[in-house]
Amino acid sequence: VSLTLVLSIFSGTDGYFEQVVRQCRYSSKDLQGIEFIDSYVFNKAEYVRFNSTVGKFVGYTELGVKNAEAWNKGPELAVELGELERYCKLNAPIDYSAILDKTVEPHVRLSSVAPPSGRHPAMLMCSAYDFYPKPIRVTWLRDGREVKSDVTSTEELANGDWYYQIHSHLEYTPRSGEKISCMVEHISLTEPMVYHWDPSLPEAERNKI
Repeated sequence: VSLTLVLSIFSGTDGYFEQVVRQCRYSSKDLQGIEFIDSYVFNKAEYVRFNSTVGKFVGYTELGVKNAEAWNKGPELAVELGELERYCKLNAPIDYSAILDKTVEPHVRLSSVAPPSGRHPAMLMCSAYDFYPKPIRVTWLRDGREVKSDVTSTEELANGDWYYQIHSHLEYTPRSGEKISCMVEHISLTEPMVYHWDPSLPEAERNKI
């Protein structure tokens, strides 16, 4: 699990913009590998950056190189070196409790869709909506055994509101008496959830499932 916090400060006149982007990058709850990055951007081009892992300013343009050389010799470097403790580590517990420790279980819909022109006459789609965090696993089962062929899935798609969705398709040739299921595994669930397809139901009822 990782989180990037971004604080931007804008100023400018006549179409010129100076932007400062401050990031705290967390890779684990024990804060091992935590990183602070301070980027200075002019009109969308980053010209100088401080990275706590590097331990100094690095310039990317002629102006950025000059600023980096001056700031690495001045009080600016000491200020930036202290931000990892003062800014990132101080706020980490708040970030984890408010965001990273939260989970939202997915809403799952199993439906029949028109198959593409292929070697199978039928296709099912298993969709998981509005879950958090991003990692999720969707698998297909036929009579309790995992199906690995004729399966295609999207990546986890961001809704733009912290939630995600994913869609998995199974192309198949129906067999009498078989049971086809979609299994969803997510950190918000205490155990994998299995959703069974019942072709005997009317289409409207199947689509609700």
